[in-house]
Amino acid sequence: MLWWGVAAALFANVLYSTGFVLEKRALSALPALNTRRPARLVRHLLSSPLWLAGSLALAAGFAAQLAVYRTLPIAAAQGIFVSGLVLLLLLSSVFLGERTTGRERRSILAILLALGMVVGSLQGSGAGTVTRTAPTGTLLAIALPSLAAGLWLYGSAERRAKRRHRQPTSGVPYGAAVGLLYGVSSLAIKGVSGLLSAHDPAGAVRDVFTSPYPYLLLFTGAVGLVLSQTALQRCRASLIVPVCTTVTCVFTVACGTVAFGEPLPADPLRLGLRLGGTAVAVLVLLALPRQDAPQELEPELEPVLDPEPKPAPELGTDTPDTRPAPPQGAEP
Repeated sequence: MLWWGVAAALFANVLYSTGFVLEKRALSALPALNTRRPARLVRHLLSSPLWLAGSLALAAGFAAQLAVYRTLPIAAAQGIFVSGLVLLLLLSSVFLGERTTGRERRSILAILLALGMVVGSLQGSGAGTVTRTAPTGTLLAIALPSLAAGLWLYGSAERRAKRRHRQPTSGVPYGAAVGLLYGVSSLAIKGVSGLLSAHDPAGAVRDVFTSPYPYLLLFTGAVGLVLSQTALQRCRASLIVPVCTTVTCVFTVACGTVAFGEPLPADPLRLGLRLGGTAVAVLVLLALPRQDAPQELEPELEPVLDPEPKPAPELGTDTPDTRPAPPQGAEP
């Protein structure tokens, strides 16, 4: 069952990366989105077939995430999800024309190392204990302040971006804010996956809708849609999505392990692999640039300047005649 979970997590990575790239391509052709006009924003999004294709890929990724959380512990699942940054950086470079820097390429190698360490921690008995549900009080005590912090952080980034005479805001604050919302959404998906049961579908539906999980999903899905699409339109996908993914991973591992009470591996070697792989994944956020490099002028657009401009001649003074002399024998 563990290897089915690993395969489902990798498949979810493909769906997520594809969905983000399709949405970014669609957003580049849409008018500027504004979080203060959510109805107009959603109307623009629904009018784009390419964006709809990307959103369907993301929805399929959420469905695959349900299978992942039924078979893998939270820390292991998030360590594999972060490996999707490798595919995202490659796709954004090929299909979006976003250049990857040397720092981003080094982060790809670090993520591959983290993926191997997390998968290695799943070997052996007792390494993959999965808890199904979390106490409602504990879950809400974690989720509600985190949602408030995410909204405040996004609003602060918006206010700073609107100040005059200020450099363009990087995607890091936006990605961190959306990452907190998606972290809460990840906990809700984990809770829903634990309540689903093929033996008693009616009872499973009743248990789901009497829990806080679907309502957290509804809120984070609606608000996250407005905030994430606005941020994705303004910033590079290869910058904002890694930041969002890393914050989601850190939040889900730290808070989800506490909320759901999942034990870490007892074996020291597997414990070191689990914690070390997650720590390496977190370093991806530190390795990524905080803002885009300023765009350089294209050579053909650079103005040709005379290094030593000549002063204009004063009125009444003679100026040398630089016209070519007429051929000999011609009339002046």
